[in-house]
Amino acid sequence: MPITRENILHIAKLAQLRLEPDEVAALQGDLASILEHIEKLSELNTDGIQPTAHLVVDAAPMRTDAVMPGLSNESALAEAPRPREGGFAVPAFVDEG
Repeated sequence: MPITRENILHIAKLAQLRLEPDEVAALQGDLASILEHIEKLSELNTDGIQPTAHLVVDAAPMRTDAVMPGLSNESALAEAPRPREGGFAVPAFVDEG
C-alpha cells in the first residue's frame, strides 16, 4: 500500500503537527521505508517461536551503595544565574493570586 501525501497529512492532523511541504515529502519517504522494512520482517518464518510480551530479567547488575562526597553549597551555586538564600531562584510560572 503506497503512502500518500494525504496519509501523512492525516497522521499529522491526528498528532496535532504543523508540517511544511518539504517535511511532508520527507515523512512520506521515511514512513514508506519503515513500512517496507516491517513487510520484510513479516516474511520471516516464526513457526515454533514462542511469542514474547516482555523479557524477564532475573537479576539486574547492581552497584554497591557507597557514600560519596557531594558538592558544597558554594560550588553548586557558583554558576547559578540567580542564586538566592543558599538555593536556586527560578522564575514563577504559576499565578498564585
